[in-house]
Amino acid sequence: MNGLLHATRRHFFSDCGLGVGKMALAGLLARECFAEGARAATGPLAPKPPHFPGKAKAVIQLFMAGAPSQLELFDHKPKLAEIEGKPIPPEIIGGQRYAFIRPDAAVLGPQFKFARHGDSGAELSEMLPWLAGVVDEIAIVRSCRTDQFNHAPAQIFMNCGFGQPGRPSMGSWVTYGLGSECDELPAFVVMSTGGGISGGSANWSSGFLPSMHTGTRFRNAGDPILNVGQPAGADSRLAADTLGLVADLNRARLAADGDPEIATRIASYEMAHRLQTSAPELMDLSQETAETLALYGCTPAEASFARACLLARRLVERGVRFVTIYHEGWDGHSDVAGNVRGNCEKTDRASAALVTDLQRRGLLDSTLVVWGGEFGRTPMVEASAVLGRSKGRDHHPTAFTMWLAGGGIRPGITHGSTDELGFHVAADEVHVHDLQATILHSLGLDHERLTFRHAGRDFRLTDVHGRVVNAILS
Repeated sequence: MNGLLHATRRHFFSDCGLGVGKMALAGLLARECFAEGARAATGPLAPKPPHFPGKAKAVIQLFMAGAPSQLELFDHKPKLAEIEGKPIPPEIIGGQRYAFIRPDAAVLGPQFKFARHGDSGAELSEMLPWLAGVVDEIAIVRSCRTDQFNHAPAQIFMNCGFGQPGRPSMGSWVTYGLGSECDELPAFVVMSTGGGISGGSANWSSGFLPSMHTGTRFRNAGDPILNVGQPAGADSRLAADTLGLVADLNRARLAADGDPEIATRIASYEMAHRLQTSAPELMDLSQETAETLALYGCTPAEASFARACLLARRLVERGVRFVTIYHEGWDGHSDVAGNVRGNCEKTDRASAALVTDLQRRGLLDSTLVVWGGEFGRTPMVEASAVLGRSKGRDHHPTAFTMWLAGGGIRPGITHGSTDELGFHVAADEVHVHDLQATILHSLGLDHERLTFRHAGRDFRLTDVHGRVVNAILS
């Protein structure tokens, strides 16, 4: 009975077969277990070669959770001001579903002024003065589309390529495909600078990949991870001896069972030990110049989106492969103008500063920055006396905007367009799976070849869809 408690699924199937089939399966599984053990011995997150030379080595994902209004930031539609108060024709809406408004809701015009900036002449809202200063370094994609219209499934879809929990996230796929160039910090780090994230930890889960590829959640101030620091009264020698004993026991079990999750456990303990020295140094912003702190608008000890962006730069500088910062609060169901203004005050300066800082340190060419939310906002107004809402915008999956910079992205371009009402994509549609395929491509990964066999078939981030958007690549 005790042996059964330690049995893995591989042992179960190898012990239940019959005759030649049993021997063949046992041989295959033994080789697989040996391979898992060998990988663990050399480091389960050791750097791996890409499918082809990629221009990016790392990704910083600035996830604007809640979904910013593209109509107040990037996609100016004067026609909406002309017909404000009137419904959009039913033939345009078609069968589109909404979370909180009727399809015949009245149009709401743009809430801010727009102007053209830089040599590229990109058109931006007055709410993005700092981004306007680096607009020639970014690619604005106005033609994004998703399949989901509620927050949790849309966030999970953007990160995992599927609208339900259980699939690996993009950061997990990247570390699975490329490994890590940093031994002292996790390969995939997640931070948050607002309220709750609708999709929760499914957004950075490793799904059916080995759990060593799960994103590690860092706090934005103080100790990045709780309970990692040295316990009171324990010196470094005692800590090292304790971890060494635990590692020996885990390796003995790994040799006996061949379970890759034991390799994950070993790697986690070892990483926790290294974090005791690497994490305090990472979080110590006193090493940064006053000019750099001012660039981001960052107070060293105060948790903020600005501080998270500066930490993201420090993370990729140290070899971390994938960093995601969630800034929640963009869900402008009421007073969309106030919502956009408040969130831009918290994020615009730091987002632009990150691009500037990476560029001047020679890191922008090898770091891909991705900014955007899970979907867009409707051209129609959301107003409800019952819910106390007015002059808001509902969820809109069929057309929204994101921007990218660095890591092989063509700078100073605007890609795609929407119709005169901002309702549908009019040219050069970029589906979420296309965006994911392009991000992987920038890292040297072929989204059709980056697969993992699970439940009898090969899975990938882009499911069975996706194409690389070559028009935005340099």
